[in-house]
Amino acid sequence: MFRKSCSHLRSAFFPPWLSVYLACTASLLSTELKYVRGMHMTSAGPQTIHKAEGESVTLGCSYTLSPFDTGELDIEWSMVSPDTTQKDQMLLSHTSGTTYVHGNHALAKGLSFAAPDPSLGDASIAIALLSPAHSATYQCKVKKSPGVDMRKVSLVVLAKPSVPKCWVEGGELVGEAVSLHCKSAKGSTPLKYTWRRESAGPIPATATQTQSFAGFYLCEVNNAVGAEHCRINLKANKPPNRAGVIVGTIVGSLLLIFILLVFTGLLYWKLSIRHRFEKEFSNDIREDAPPPESRPVSRGTSRSASQHPQVTYCQVGRTDISSLNDGRTLTPSSNSHGHTPVKYTAVEYDSKYGYAV
Repeated sequence: MFRKSCSHLRSAFFPPWLSVYLACTASLLSTELKYVRGMHMTSAGPQTIHKAEGESVTLGCSYTLSPFDTGELDIEWSMVSPDTTQKDQMLLSHTSGTTYVHGNHALAKGLSFAAPDPSLGDASIAIALLSPAHSATYQCKVKKSPGVDMRKVSLVVLAKPSVPKCWVEGGELVGEAVSLHCKSAKGSTPLKYTWRRESAGPIPATATQTQSFAGFYLCEVNNAVGAEHCRINLKANKPPNRAGVIVGTIVGSLLLIFILLVFTGLLYWKLSIRHRFEKEFSNDIREDAPPPESRPVSRGTSRSASQHPQVTYCQVGRTDISSLNDGRTLTPSSNSHGHTPVKYTAVEYDSKYGYAV
């Protein structure tokens, strides 16, 4: 009924030739729109990808060609410059069945097409061993005249959090305040810390230490690309007996003083004995042995004695009787002055050594 009413109205207000014109125009516009939108991207992945440092990633770029696209296929991957006044940095391209790597920089290392033949509808690229320098916005552009389409993907490379360190501040004695701490030395921000108790029971925000709070606690730190954790054992020890501690301290101090006094007394006794012995030793009178009799002999006498072994010599002033080897004796006699004169027998003169003395 409604369609019939509209048909009557259209025939009443619009002449037949105008209706034909409008129908032809709509048909041409529809054909043009289909022609322009012949090539289009079919990738449905996320526009922003978060990955951890050291991992690998695949940036999707799937496309569909149209029968109206008759030109040469050209695929380009580039890094979009943050400055709109600067050119984008070309990384990888595929033209006429050949793949080209543009630029000799660190970003091109480990970069390749994910599919063996990108011209079959999959122009995705793979990046191995990610680093923070790979964090950027990438653009995939597929062109086959007259069709052209592109897709942008943002890649964010983050560092995983390191294993955190857990520690306790405050005494672990019953009745004392205690706080648990957790800190990760490395990791891209933002880092989120979460505490949970492995045993039953909630975690108190602030409380004094009691037996009910003792147990193992787990701290977990995470960001967009990873998570780590650490455990800590919270103890609730009974406080020591203060009276016993005081008594033990006093007894220990007295024992130390007694040991010092004994040591000092022994040292004093040892030094006094040593001093007394040195004093007695210095007062002793020692008798030396008598010196041997000296018999000085002149050089000439020794020489003559060696040459005249038959002569016996005696010291002057002695009353000894000298005897010769030939049997003659020398007997001393006394003079008028009380001295005993000594008579000597004449000795022959030797031309070489002289008289014997």
